[in-house]
Order: sequence, then C-alpha cells, then structure tokens
Amino acid sequence: MDEHHLSQRLQAVASFVKPGSRIADIGADHAYLAAALILEKRALFAIAGEVAKGPFENAVEEVKGQGLEKKIELRLADGLAAIHDDDHIDTVIIAGMGGALIRRILDEGQAKLGAVKRLILQPNVGAPNLRRWLAAHRFQINHEQMVEEDGHIYEIIVADPVGMPVHYDDRELMFGPLLLEKGGPVFDKKWQDELARDQHTLTQLEQAKQVPVAKKHSFQQRIELIQEVLR
Repeated sequence: MDEHHLSQRLQAVASFVKPGSRIADIGADHAYLAAALILEKRALFAIAGEVAKGPFENAVEEVKGQGLEKKIELRLADGLAAIHDDDHIDTVIIAGMGGALIRRILDEGQAKLGAVKRLILQPNVGAPNLRRWLAAHRFQINHEQMVEEDGHIYEIIVADPVGMPVHYDDRELMFGPLLLEKGGPVFDKKWQDELARDQHTLTQLEQAKQVPVAKKHSFQQRIELIQEVLR
C-alpha cells in the first residue's frame, strides 16, 4: 500500500471526504491517506498527526518523497492537539483505532471541534459507544459503511454536527442506524460471526459452577437482538 494504492478500507474512508476539504488525519501512520487526498485534489490541505515517533518519522519521509511539504503538515502530537486554530480544519479523520481510544481523543479534543463540519471515524472495535458519544455531542450519523478486507470487517461512521439533540436507541447504537437499513452480505456475515461467538460464550457461562446471572442475562438479550435483526 502507498499513496497511489490505498487499502480498500482507506479508499472507503477517503470517499467520504468532500472535495476542497481541509483535513486532519489523526494517527496518520505513513501519511498515505493524507497524501492520496492531496494528490487526488480532494483535500486542499492536510494535517497528519502522530503520537509515536517512529510512524511520525515515516510520514515525514513519505511527504518529502512526494514533494507535498507545502500541502501536508506533519505534527508529533497526541490526538486533536495536532490541530491549530489557524489550520481551519473542517474534516477530522480518525481511523484504525479502537472505539474507546477514538472516543478519548474526541473527548479530550472537544475544543478543537468547533469549526469541524465532518468526522470520519473507523473504529476497529467498540463502535456502539462511539455512536453514543456522537449523539451526546450533537453529531448526526449521515453515512455508514462496512468493508471486508484481509479477513477483517471494518465499520466506517461519518457524522456531521447538527444544532439539535440526536438520539439513537439501543438497536441503532449496536448495529448502526444506517447499516441496519442497508443490511447486505458483509453486515450479515459480521453479525452471524458475532452471534456464534456470543452463543459459545453463553454455553460456557451456563456450564460454570456459579452462573453469573447478570452476565448470562446480558448475553441472552444480545443474542435475541442479533437473531431478530438477522431474520
């Protein structure tokens, strides 16, 4: 993979960037995504933020190699601290991390989100709690997509700020309000796999000498909900 040949996952993430955007890619790794967006003229300017020195140095070499130093600024920083007010960032991308870490980054960087018009998030796990954070902070989910690549299924969540309260019920938080509507073979595969794992866990709980009643009940509810959605 490089800036000319993004992975399927990053191609999907890139597709949600509006032409002419000023982006911040948080956890940019080699800065392939930022470079691709600039080269495709989808983004006018990019911040590539990295908290780890090794990936940051890789990104520096990549940007220099492509001659994009005037269009991409590399920042060694934790989360949204990579964004400065005079960057005028309107789109924040956080991809390839756990949902809990993405949520922490958004929580700690709320002051940086005032002028942001779009969040493009790709949690590896923990999407429900991330959707809960978006609703609590008045970000409405306008696009969702599932991508299967190299044996993994990824969820992409695109949310834009709105001036009114946002609410998602437990079913929408778990499955994704728009993914629920769309369904599809990748959606079915993910939740069939989740169902099999949950059923296996429930069987193990039931065979325990001391059955944890609350945990068992929680798994039973989750299994019933998945079965209902897959019907």
